[in-house]
Amino acid sequence: MTKLISTNPSKAYENIGEVDISSDIEIDEKVKLANNAKLAWKELGVKKRIELLRPICEEFESRKNEFPQLITKEIGKPITESTNEANGFLEEFRWFLDNGEKFLADETTYEDEKSIHKIVYEPLGVAAVIVPWNFPFGMFIWGTIPNLIAGNTVVFKISEECPLTGKLIEEIMNSRNLPDGVFAEVYGDGKVGQKLVESDINFIWFTGSTKVGKSLYQIAARKFIRVVLEMGGSSPAILFEDIDIPEAILSVYTERFTNCGQVCDSVKRLIVHESIFDKVVEKLREEVEKKIVGDPLDKKTQIGSLVAKRQLDLLKEQVRDALDNGADLIAGKSEPEGVNGAFFKPTILTNINLDMKVWKEEVFGPVLPIVTFKTEEEAIKLANDTIYGLGSRIYSKDIERARRVASKIEAGTVEINYASRWLCCNPFGGYKLSGIGRENGAIGFRELCQIKVISESK
Repeated sequence: MTKLISTNPSKAYENIGEVDISSDIEIDEKVKLANNAKLAWKELGVKKRIELLRPICEEFESRKNEFPQLITKEIGKPITESTNEANGFLEEFRWFLDNGEKFLADETTYEDEKSIHKIVYEPLGVAAVIVPWNFPFGMFIWGTIPNLIAGNTVVFKISEECPLTGKLIEEIMNSRNLPDGVFAEVYGDGKVGQKLVESDINFIWFTGSTKVGKSLYQIAARKFIRVVLEMGGSSPAILFEDIDIPEAILSVYTERFTNCGQVCDSVKRLIVHESIFDKVVEKLREEVEKKIVGDPLDKKTQIGSLVAKRQLDLLKEQVRDALDNGADLIAGKSEPEGVNGAFFKPTILTNINLDMKVWKEEVFGPVLPIVTFKTEEEAIKLANDTIYGLGSRIYSKDIERARRVASKIEAGTVEINYASRWLCCNPFGGYKLSGIGRENGAIGFRELCQIKVISESK
């Protein structure tokens, strides 16, 4: 049987384990079992499904300390951030359990002395859930748990970059006697994902690149099934002249460089009023240059490695394109020392041409291009100068101006100053090539359902 090898990108790509790649026969069998189980899972009802999932949440809680080191070894994320991922997304697991029944309850739309009309939320059937490597545990929670609560059975595919994390997830999911066929997992690269979505499924839930998402959307169109796609992003942050610069710099640093810049919704383009540009650039340079780049298993490390050599090669190409076309390198002028793997120093670029790859493409790594603006209208135009529309940030003490700008930003989320949108009650998704549909909140639950109206006479 063909093996999927897991390597450590922060330790010269050493082999840390392997799993069996799922064969076409295995995928067909798991999808068949999911179809066999979907009616019984639906008919249990939301309350009973949640009762069956709570012990699994408790098992994840009891074993949560097994995840951080595994995630860090497979993708290079600093251990402190991997620990935050395990803890934070377990809280979201509990939130889904605590709120699913409320958001999926029948709704009365009309009632008089003769009749009553209700909206009923019913599951779609078998969901193919495909997640990326950058938050492997977190995206498993987001993709799988609401689907199961809504009544869909799930065939789950972890990224080929972190199969050992996937194995641990599968082990825990199967540890508390979930009915056969309700949850299954497959392993492999994009070929396995394509085989899965071309199988007898009813719904695709995907987080990942825009390229893959568009391909999945074409398959879904041929099958005429529903999708939720959360794809790439090139989120802008606008800094107006009235901001508290030191406070804003700390926020921008976190928003750009968390997980070595490998976050779909991280700030990837900084748009700064010309009157504060020089000071912002200098303060940001000072901030990134004092960060520790190193072994992600060391708790002192603040910047780990990229996930793979191919990611490192792409990032180098994007930066080289900028420098060849006149960009100025403000930070990141030397190679990281004392490490061997997919490491890249936090990099700041100015004198940006809007045709450069670092502006036009999604940059999935610790690189931040910075441009200036003079007027509010120019800032909005620059922010919207992208094929993506996932997130955005606005920094200004003038709240009316910030609200005015927010209304014109073409993105699924806009954060004004320091209010984080990362709450489970908030739907998440994008405009343009950043995706279709929404995850989380009441809207996210209902994306996973057929909406049926039942009207009955009294």
